[in-house]
Formats: sequence, structure tokens, C-alpha cells
Amino acid sequence: MRHLWPALFFLAIPVSHAEERLVPAGTRPAELRGLAAAWEDVTLRISGEPLDNPPPAQRYAWITLAAPTGGWDLGRRAAVEATVTNTGDAATDLILWVVGDRGWDAVPSVATLKPGETRTFSCDLRERYPDNTPKIDPRHAKQIQVMVTRRGAKAVSLALADLKAAGEAPEWTPPPGRIEVPAVEDGSPAPGKRVRFRLPDGNGGSVYSILHLPEGWTPEGRYPVIAEFPGNLFFVAGCYSTGLPDQCVMGHGMTKGRGAICVGLPFIEAGGTIAEHGWGDADATADHAVRMMEAVCADHGGDRARLVLTGFSRGAIACGYIGLRNERIASLWKGFHACQHYDGDGWNGATMEGALERATRFRGEAVFQTDNAPKAFQPVMDVMKTEVTWASSGLGAHATAMFLDDRPSTVQVREWFQRLVAP
Repeated sequence: MRHLWPALFFLAIPVSHAEERLVPAGTRPAELRGLAAAWEDVTLRISGEPLDNPPPAQRYAWITLAAPTGGWDLGRRAAVEATVTNTGDAATDLILWVVGDRGWDAVPSVATLKPGETRTFSCDLRERYPDNTPKIDPRHAKQIQVMVTRRGAKAVSLALADLKAAGEAPEWTPPPGRIEVPAVEDGSPAPGKRVRFRLPDGNGGSVYSILHLPEGWTPEGRYPVIAEFPGNLFFVAGCYSTGLPDQCVMGHGMTKGRGAICVGLPFIEAGGTIAEHGWGDADATADHAVRMMEAVCADHGGDRARLVLTGFSRGAIACGYIGLRNERIASLWKGFHACQHYDGDGWNGATMEGALERATRFRGEAVFQTDNAPKAFQPVMDVMKTEVTWASSGLGAHATAMFLDDRPSTVQVREWFQRLVAP
């Protein structure tokens, strides 16, 4: 269970031109998940009780240290570092993350600490994907996370100290053509903003979507809609995926934030909460997606004839697994865009046999596949009897950063979308 506390404010104490300590001023971490934490002077003591065969979503545990109001000034910094000691009796798998606030952007430092071992973790703020695309905009770091992976039968005991911004670097500037996704906010929908949006009957507020009205939106307008499912809860050195709709940025990349409404959709648990891992209740997830599309079209100018479904990883599989689950939801979509996976690959019950049956419900006009192999999914496309475009992003990583750049595959999917939804 997550425990949310007031935002953590930091004092920046200069150490040298090359270092700047980030020292908590006596307040608690902004979030604790599966761990406890308490400060002793400038050392953060972190502990966690043993877990007996935890479900997948509980195998990750973390503390979050939030940036102060206005954020940290890391635009000229090379790294964020911390010294961590394993004060427990069992080896512990750790990731120190610096996380951005604009979608899919985080940089890690990963290690397994033996009992009694001390190590300096260093998150490279200039780290890049294999194709040289920057992983994070250090000017917009929202939090630092100390994450324990593979929680299990052994207790966790750690001591974190000397958290600091280290090293000097040239002023960070975005690559040419890089799109800046608005940060997610709590508030009322407005042009150019990405806000958490709850349906009126939405389980007391625990379930939300992300609603982004385009720049220039007016109540009188009629707009195409991109609905997007997020990836699964999954944290490794090359992938920071929360499983939450907040990370849905593909639609923004496909539109540059203009001319279409973008909606990040959640997966729903049977108990009425967001499913970070797996499908949750697939029927409830499909029902919520339908009701969300109805609300966007009725209240925000969405055009029922121009609804497109997209998704990454788990969300890409969901295009078929959820988006074609029954005739009601299948009738919504004019097209699909799937990135890095698709229905039928076998993940979490998405068998090829089931995908072929679901594919018969497709009533759209076109499908775009990014970073998927035609050999793997062409049989499903054949049953859908639709135009299919296959593209390779070249990013070389399990992420969605490619949609925020003017690379050939992204230009191609933008042009595909504009043709598909043209009045």
C-alpha cells in the first residue's frame, strides 16, 4: 500500500562548484511503498519487513524524495549521487532513480548490495538510449526514488547518506524537434493541460484517466481522440514503467499536442482500483474505457467517428486484448497504433488463438505497428482485414521516448494518424 505524505522540501547546501548536497529539512519522504524510513541527522534509515511470496506488484518497494517547489536546478549537473549501506543480513537489489515529470524519463543506478556493503550510486543525468536519444531532461526532475526490487522473505535494512548533485556539465538543451510533454496536474481540464480526470461514478476517486485537451481547444470544436493504455509495472535499468496512465505520452507525440484530444486510460482491478500490473479485471477495464470515451465525446468535443486506440507494451497488447474484448468496445475504434508487443504474443493469457478470435471484431480502417515484427503478428492482421503499416523506431530500448522526436518512424505515424482522422 502507498502512503502519501506532504511533499518533501530540500535545502541546497553548496559543497563545491562540482557538488551540491540535497539535504532534507526534517520532513518525511513524499511516498513510502512497502518500506519505512526515518532520518538520523543526514542519514536516512530505510527498513522493510519480510514478505512471504508477494504478488508481482508488491515485489517492488520504494521511498520517494520529491523535488521542492520549482524543482531542482540540475541543468548543468552531470549526476545525482548517494551513498547506500546495506545494514541488514541479506543481499538487497537496489535501483536509485532520478525521475522526470514529463512522461517517460528516468535515469538509474543499479546494484546488488551484500550485507555490510557500502556503495556510491550515481545516476548519470546525461545518459542516453542506444541510438543517442537523451533519457531525461534534467531541468525537470520531479523526484528521487530509492527502490528495492525482488522483495521477498528477507528483511530490508539500509542507510542512505550524502545525497547530492555532482559534477559539472554544459547547460542541457533538448535535441532539435524534441517535444516537451506537459506535466500531469490535478485540476480542471483546460487547453494544453494534462490533468487527472475521474468519471462521476469513479470509485471514490481512486480510478482516474489522464485527459489532455489540445492547444487551441474550444467547446465548439470537434476533435479526434487518441486513447492510450500504459505499459506494465516494470523496473529494470533500461525501463522505468509505473503501470499508471500518467506515463501515457504516445498520443502527445503523435499529435505534438495539437488538433486532437489525448486520453491515458487505466487498467482496473476487480475491487475498483488502478491495476499497475496485469489486466486487473479485463471486463471492468473495457467498460471504463467505453465510458471514458463517451464522456470525452459528450462533454469535451470528442468526435465519435474518429477514435484511435494506442498503447505501449502491455498497452499495445491491450489494443486487441481489451480494445476488441466485446462488440461494444470494438465498435469505437477507427484504428490502432501498437508499440513493442501486440495481442497474441502470449503475455498474461493473450494467446494467439484468443487474438485471432478477437481480431474478427475489428471494424476500423488501419493499424500502425511500431517496433513489432510482421512475422509474429501478420496472422492477426490478416483476420482484421485492414491496412497495416510496419515501422522500426531505432530507439533500441523498451520505452516511448521515440514519439517525442522527429525521427522517420514518428513522422510516419503522425502522417498516418492525420490521414486516418481527416474529416
